[in-house]
Amino acid sequence: MGLFIGSVLAGHLGDFYGRSKTFQWNLLVFGIATLLAAFAPNVYFLIAMRFIAAVGLGAEAVTGFSMINEFAPVQNRGKWSGTVSVFANLGAPFGFLLSTLLITHAGWRSMFLVLGCLAIVLWFARRHLPESPRWLMIHGKEDEAQTIIEKLEKDGHYDVKNISEDSSSHVSRKRGLLIAITAISATLLCQYMFTSWVPTLLLGKGLNIVHSMWFSTIMMAGAPLGALVGMLLVDKVGRKKTIVPSFVLIAFAGITYAFQNTSTGILVNGFILTALMYVSIASTISVYAPELFSTDFRFRGTGYANGFAKLLITLSPYIVLFTVSSFGQETLFVIIGVIAVLAAIVIAVFGPETKGQRLG
Repeated sequence: MGLFIGSVLAGHLGDFYGRSKTFQWNLLVFGIATLLAAFAPNVYFLIAMRFIAAVGLGAEAVTGFSMINEFAPVQNRGKWSGTVSVFANLGAPFGFLLSTLLITHAGWRSMFLVLGCLAIVLWFARRHLPESPRWLMIHGKEDEAQTIIEKLEKDGHYDVKNISEDSSSHVSRKRGLLIAITAISATLLCQYMFTSWVPTLLLGKGLNIVHSMWFSTIMMAGAPLGALVGMLLVDKVGRKKTIVPSFVLIAFAGITYAFQNTSTGILVNGFILTALMYVSIASTISVYAPELFSTDFRFRGTGYANGFAKLLITLSPYIVLFTVSSFGQETLFVIIGVIAVLAAIVIAVFGPETKGQRLG
């Protein structure tokens, strides 16, 4: 629920009060609440701090990729956003590794302490990030926008025309929102239902908790690799030609994983499945979804889509528990496959191709 509130709140604040301001508060909220969680005297305080931290984290997913999307030149916008996604998704294996080392050697409080401190350091480092020139322009602040654009051009050999001559959006809000909700929801549901539950699922396959956490860490090494593949493909072959096949392959790899019984098969197939999921994450969440909306609605559009996906994730633990306990682990991966195939069909039929299209 915190992720949902953060996503929607960031959308409104980002569109009406500025990208940069929103980008600053969300990480500060996450960092402070995570630090306080390390000193929780009871489970209720811990849950409260986790809720507040999730508000900041939900906002981060909306603001981060949407801002990069608005600063990027049109001809290689996918490369810009995809590159950020590669580095962002290094956090997946790093997070599993850090959790494994900290929790097994220093207890769970150490994990919150380290991550809270890292968040505060990052907030301090990025506190002077400039405002989005696109946002400034649509709010009548052309002089301020031009100053930022000229500085970008001077410091980074930036092409001013790529920002200042954008045309209007080619996708209606309603259609864009439908596609974004479908793409983000399917991506996050498939990813969450697998990666967040994989230690538990591995226990069900006979591995002990330490081995299952190390297996999870190795599988999650596929995350940055998948994000890298997604980054390379979105500008080269197009958004839809990357996203649709990735969903189809996720369905195939997910069902294949369900019937793996050997340690090698579990590890290799899990690595491949993780990589494919992060191809989808890099191409869908970081690149495609923000491109579906014009500047005046971009943060709200991505915020609503991310928020809806977070609501589904809130319900998914109950779905996972019921499915695994009633029908076995294999059925869970069939569900993942069905979700992926349905998303592929919706995007293939209704989704616009945004490669090379100027943002409104």
